[in-house]
Amino acid sequence: MSKMKTFIGAVLATTILAGAAAAQSPTFFRIGTGGAGGTYFPIGGTIANGISSPPGSRACDEGGQCGVPGLIAIAQSTTASVFNNAAVQNGELEAGLAAADVTRSMYLGEGKFEGKAHPKLRVIANLYPEDLHLVMPEGAEIGDLGDLAEKRVGIAQAGSGTQVAVLQMLNEWGVTRDNMSEAELNQAQSAERLADGQLDAYFYAAGWPVAAMVQLASTKGMELHSFSDEDLAKINELVPAYIPSKIPAGVYEGIDYDVKTPAVSAMLVVSSDLDDELVYGITKALWNDNTRKLLDNGHAKGKQITPESALDGVAALGVPLHAGAERFYKEAGLLK
Repeated sequence: MSKMKTFIGAVLATTILAGAAAAQSPTFFRIGTGGAGGTYFPIGGTIANGISSPPGSRACDEGGQCGVPGLIAIAQSTTASVFNNAAVQNGELEAGLAAADVTRSMYLGEGKFEGKAHPKLRVIANLYPEDLHLVMPEGAEIGDLGDLAEKRVGIAQAGSGTQVAVLQMLNEWGVTRDNMSEAELNQAQSAERLADGQLDAYFYAAGWPVAAMVQLASTKGMELHSFSDEDLAKINELVPAYIPSKIPAGVYEGIDYDVKTPAVSAMLVVSSDLDDELVYGITKALWNDNTRKLLDNGHAKGKQITPESALDGVAALGVPLHAGAERFYKEAGLLK
């Protein structure tokens, strides 16, 4: 997996050596996230810390980790949704964060994935909304997506759910790879190119605030495109998983206006091959009090990850819950 960089929470790093000497055999659990400048990466790292309890760790009630006994979860930086789902299907990852629309399309083998179904994909939880950021240089503005024709546009990385959805949207406004100069870049690269004047705009779907945009806004400055209600309705009809949302004023320095934009849910996805008892334990650990504290004190989007919203939209998505997760939600009274 040469494309991946590995992130292990500091709390894990101090316990792995001790765990190796323990009688209990460790279980490694790889979670595919996204680029280091986005939201999947820090959220994935927080989840990894929350569900881990390496061999030799102190017990939860003694101030130790409160995850699954023997589990060492590792968040890995990847190119995001499409890559993560494919790797989960192929057994190269145990879990991944992925956009709801891409997960549905890949599970069913429809749209861009026609004839390439990924039947092993299973959901553990709906996590949080990923708002589509259309970023432009400070002072720039467009009327609608059609104005991006003949422009230099960052369309996100190949292998990302953002790129799949963005190309669908642009095509609806007559903008294609043939009449724009597209750049397939990650979030950090896109922000750098925009700051250097090499891009006129770029797209990125993520939970706000996005670290690279926080830096861009506070240094070079930027604008975010606010979609009209009519355009949001058009996008929702075209890509139903993208629903109208809002990035509040003040999230980014200099953006003193509410930004109306489409958003898609981020999901935590695993393989149907995983043991039911293991996934039950992971789901239980995801929603315990210790993980709650980690989520509340980590990335801003962590506060929106709650058991009450964990099943939002899952039934309509068409991708099954993993049996282990389903058992937990039924026992917790969250699923009938």
